Amino acid sequence: MPQTLCSSSMFAPSGLGPPLASGEEPPQEGPGPGTGFTESPPISSASLDTLIQHLVPTTDYYPEKAYVFTFLLSSRLFIPPQELLARVCQLCIQQQQLEQTPLDAAKVKKFGPKILQLLTEWTETFPSDFREEKMVAHLKDIIHRIAPCDEAYRKKLNQVLQNLNAKLAAMAQGDETIVKVTASVSDKLVAFKTKPATIQKDMISICNDPFTLAQQLTHIELEHLSHIGPEEFVQAFVQKDPLDTTQPCFSEQSKSTSNLEAYVRWFNRLCYLVATEICMPAKKKQRALIIEFFIDVARECFNIGNFNSLMAIISGMNMSPVSRLKKTWAKAKTAKFFILEHQMDPTGNFYNYRTALRGAAHRSQTAHSNREKIVIPFFSLLIKDIYFLNESCANRLPNGHVNFEKFVELARQVGEFMAWKQMECPFEEERSILHYLHTAPIFNEDAIYTVHSETRQRFTGNNW
Repeated sequence: MPQTLCSSSMFAPSGLGPPLASGEEPPQEGPGPGTGFTESPPISSASLDTLIQHLVPTTDYYPEKAYVFTFLLSSRLFIPPQELLARVCQLCIQQQQLEQTPLDAAKVKKFGPKILQLLTEWTETFPSDFREEKMVAHLKDIIHRIAPCDEAYRKKLNQVLQNLNAKLAAMAQGDETIVKVTASVSDKLVAFKTKPATIQKDMISICNDPFTLAQQLTHIELEHLSHIGPEEFVQAFVQKDPLDTTQPCFSEQSKSTSNLEAYVRWFNRLCYLVATEICMPAKKKQRALIIEFFIDVARECFNIGNFNSLMAIISGMNMSPVSRLKKTWAKAKTAKFFILEHQMDPTGNFYNYRTALRGAAHRSQTAHSNREKIVIPFFSLLIKDIYFLNESCANRLPNGHVNFEKFVELARQVGEFMAWKQMECPFEEERSILHYLHTAPIFNEDAIYTVHSETRQRFTGNNW
């Protein structure tokens, strides 16, 4: 039914970082899920100061990539990105003595590539953090301090800023698209109190090939996914933790989950579009053909690895106005539909779907063609998994430490999704089909019932 918003190995738990400063409390050690670390166990919990120190590179230390992603993702619950970067830069200045004159060139040349790498990873993975001018100012300041030792650092900074600006421009364009779609009448459920306007076109008249339609649905799915930043998963479920005495780092007004919400709206639109297309024809023979068509589209979505469109189609076909068409269903060939329903059966916490998702993920990792690399998860279930992880585990432990073990699991789930969403769609765009999917009128359940009643009055006998 319609929903409301309530590289996996790369994101394995991280080991310990640099030696602690004098008097600093060591992080608590805990068992990691099969990490294989013996000399440096994964961090289970630690103070925020300790975790920040682990993020700071030195001349002979750089944090593991998994740790960088996990901490940058979760730290915004405890400290604003702007303040975090300021603290990281200040620690670097102090530890590397970047305020002294002259600089120790040999030391800076060991440290420089590492701080550049950290800033590169930060800007590439969380570009939205750098919408704030002060974030960019901190980035420029730390690089300008080390640039006198090697002009290559300044060139690298320009490259980082150029890539960052390109990402921010793409994000701004995505935001504008979301606003336009949200404001569009066609994206709203159209409730008809009187006789609805005649639909001049239907889906099959635009596209009668299930495989082509599945490809175009995949285009839309990947377009939505491309705009979702990892930080939105954290901001979607932020709430005051009773064990956390600090103030929230962002208010309801400042946190942005617009891309998540737009994606949920797309899922709902596809559900209602399927139901509308099936219920509009007056004759049950035509409705049966449309049911069979969408069953084939759903099967092609499954084969592609597009589980979100698959679930939206199944949900649309299970809506009450569609499921009540008993005589229509009796005329349709539905064996394949029941197989697909079985794959998406919620029994056992969606065991069958999760098995199929793992198979698609494995295929993606070993694929030789881009078509085999596509993995689009059932998004509402992913959100539900993250929601329950957030609800079942506290952000801080009673001793005030950050519950880092929770955020390692959060980073694993989000990180896997981030790897999937980077896939570029290998299918050619069909503009007319995409336009129809975005703009075709859709009815809510009450309107569909109204259409049923009016059509029934125009035709003699019970044709339903």
